[in-house]
Amino acid sequence: MARTVIIFGPTGAVGSAAARTASALGAKVILAMRDTEKPIPGLSASDEKANAFTRVHADLTKSDTVHNAVLTTQATHAFIYLAFNTADNMKATLHALKSAGIELVVFLSSFTIGGDLTAIQPDDMIPYAHAQVEMNLLEVFGEKGFVAVRPGTFASNTLQYKRGLEQGVIKIFGLDMTVDCIVPEDIGRVCGTVLANGPQDDQRAIYLYGPKLMSQLEAVKIIGDALGRDPKIEECDAQGAYKMFVEEGGFPAPIAEYMVRQTQKAFAAGEDQVFGYTIDREHLGNVEKYSGKKSTTFQEWVEQEKEMFVS
Repeated sequence: MARTVIIFGPTGAVGSAAARTASALGAKVILAMRDTEKPIPGLSASDEKANAFTRVHADLTKSDTVHNAVLTTQATHAFIYLAFNTADNMKATLHALKSAGIELVVFLSSFTIGGDLTAIQPDDMIPYAHAQVEMNLLEVFGEKGFVAVRPGTFASNTLQYKRGLEQGVIKIFGLDMTVDCIVPEDIGRVCGTVLANGPQDDQRAIYLYGPKLMSQLEAVKIIGDALGRDPKIEECDAQGAYKMFVEEGGFPAPIAEYMVRQTQKAFAAGEDQVFGYTIDREHLGNVEKYSGKKSTTFQEWVEQEKEMFVS
């Protein structure tokens, strides 16, 4: 009998890929959405109908809608992401999932966390927020009731350079800082595989990275080559970076401060690091290990998504 899985946030690149992958592997897929009329990238209306996807209303910040969505669809496995606007770090939502019948949660977490989760401080906003949810998952579901997928720096983060490409000047804080540019589709493929097939080993925290590490400068040059452009590259200082993150990137001040601080840490980090966080190079092969398919290179992704940089 096909397993029923529920995807919260299927309109996102990762959620959409997770939904399509789980369906391709034989699972019955429920698409849990705040707006059930919203289109899902990569999933046409005809494919959605042919593969019996079902849409339901749900909002991860409203535990009653989560409980109802799971209960009415009888899903047993769920994909969730971090919902920032919850006072209890999603604990009520997790209890709603559990009480409605979810047996396994795949949580889209972050590579920025590791080691003792209780030691992560609140001013490290991104790792702290994800760590709180992971600890709540452990409390509610137990160590075998969830898998935390911890991807590195998204390839789509490089869309921050779109404006600079158009103007001919790109400002970067930390030219040599290492990134991995993992493709969201690859992350979703791993999530969907775990949802449909269950964990393939006892690993409950799966680190995912792109197949090759590169500097931010190298990433920009790859984009420029693909677009046939040669923008001027300017390195900005911490003050300029903070202003750029807040005014141009639209990041809240605390997150901008975290990004500046973490980039400064990367200056003193060794080769085996991403955004200043030490990584295990063996994890560069985890996309293939957990999905059965090789990961997409950054060059391939840029070629596929050229229009995103010029439209």
